[in-house]
Amino acid sequence: MQNQLKQKPPEWTILKILEWTTSYFKSHHIDSPRSTAEILLAHVLKLKRIDLYLQFDKPLDKAELSFFKSLIKRRRNREPVAYITGHKEFWSIDLSVTKHSLIPRPETECLVETALSLMPEDLPDAARVLELGTGSGAITIALASERPGSIFFASDYSIDALMLARKNAVRNGPGAPIHFFSGDWLAPLKNNQLKFDIIISNPPYIKSAVIPGLEPEIWKYEPAKALDGGENGLVALKQILVNAHKYLKEKGSLLLETGHDQKDDLEGIIEECNAYEDIIFLKDYSGFYRIVSMKKKKD
Repeated sequence: MQNQLKQKPPEWTILKILEWTTSYFKSHHIDSPRSTAEILLAHVLKLKRIDLYLQFDKPLDKAELSFFKSLIKRRRNREPVAYITGHKEFWSIDLSVTKHSLIPRPETECLVETALSLMPEDLPDAARVLELGTGSGAITIALASERPGSIFFASDYSIDALMLARKNAVRNGPGAPIHFFSGDWLAPLKNNQLKFDIIISNPPYIKSAVIPGLEPEIWKYEPAKALDGGENGLVALKQILVNAHKYLKEKGSLLLETGHDQKDDLEGIIEECNAYEDIIFLKDYSGFYRIVSMKKKKD
């Protein structure tokens, strides 16, 4: 009896699997299907994205294929790419991210830019900067990398988030000291005499009722406590505004990231506080008012 030739299974090269995955993601309405496929495959193969095309005809082995398929399923279920790979770039810094913190957004770099404009490199004394709700540490680490002569403090209610932020600070070695502590906004400083040149925060500012209508990547996976600003979205923002001036030096600055539609409400809260002056609302890269900057009035 003549031996029958066994048909070899199709060979999944880098290019072939990228094309298939892109088509698959498109059919499941996944944003940026091609770049998503590239990021996930580069993660599996421990390559840079450009190297995928330098090695486009390289076949994947069984273990690589199996791992990649598991990542495809996670993304199909709308898990964010950053949580799948465990990394997100912010301010050209590679940050570890977990489900204990929000994924850093590009628009938050506007907050960093605003803070840097208030911290000229030729300051005679080291600026003292406090971030409230540091999460992954993205904002503070970015600032510390640019202003190594300053002193930074960063707090978060979540111990897991603080551990993540500390890990990111150690791994990136920003050059300036960062002192991490746990607590609910400014409460840990109640009996402390520390005063800051800048207090900065990207607090939760989304209305509770809006969250279930957001993309599944957000409401299914990102920490609710870091998103939910209460019934009107202003709970955390108001708490910070009412108390921050007590911990600012004279003419010290408060910088906040806010919702794109909260300008009018915030103007009312700031006026009611009667503790700030030089109030400026700034637009993000998309043209929305997302940053508010103000200085403490003289006592």
